[in-house]
Amino acid sequence: GDIAFATRPQNSVAGDYYDAFYPTVSAAEGGKLMLVIADVAGKSVPAALLMATMQASLRTVAGEDAPLDILVPRLNRYACAYSLDGRRFTTAVLGQYEPSTGNLTYVNAGHNAPVVRRANGTLEELDKGGLPLGIESDAAYETGYTCLRAGDVLVFFTDGCIEAFNAAGEEFGGVRWLTAIRALPNGTARESLHYLMRQVD
Repeated sequence: GDIAFATRPQNSVAGDYYDAFYPTVSAAEGGKLMLVIADVAGKSVPAALLMATMQASLRTVAGEDAPLDILVPRLNRYACAYSLDGRRFTTAVLGQYEPSTGNLTYVNAGHNAPVVRRANGTLEELDKGGLPLGIESDAAYETGYTCLRAGDVLVFFTDGCIEAFNAAGEEFGGVRWLTAIRALPNGTARESLHYLMRQVD
């Protein structure tokens, strides 16, 4: 399965972040791929700084090979310490993918639900999780599970994709977005991403 990240940043300093990395060992050595997409509320220098420090914290915790049920609450406690009483929260999706099995474990912390487009065209939204990071320090998070197979596509995205609007003020919207994902032609992750962004544009 291919993985595509779709973001549509504004022309300002933003608190958007996405990444994919092996925190401990490579795929050849049985390592898990860490996947993350996140968005700090607000488009400002403080939001961007918070995202940069959260990125560093994620890299540190992930390097300890922590499972998501430990990693996400730790990130949430960190976010709460810098959230200005919940006013600067962060939506995020974090996943751990096992290339050898195709298994994906994930937690969705109040973010737009990533979509799995199966090879047969059906869609699955990854919505298991809990509150955005930085709202409640003792928040509980549910872990979700799915499996990626040959021909499946996993799309992570931010709200800028579905909230894009045209000259008439009409929003692209979730229905059009899901329709575009369902209609994805066979291709690489890069080709899939270009196709989706052309639909939005």
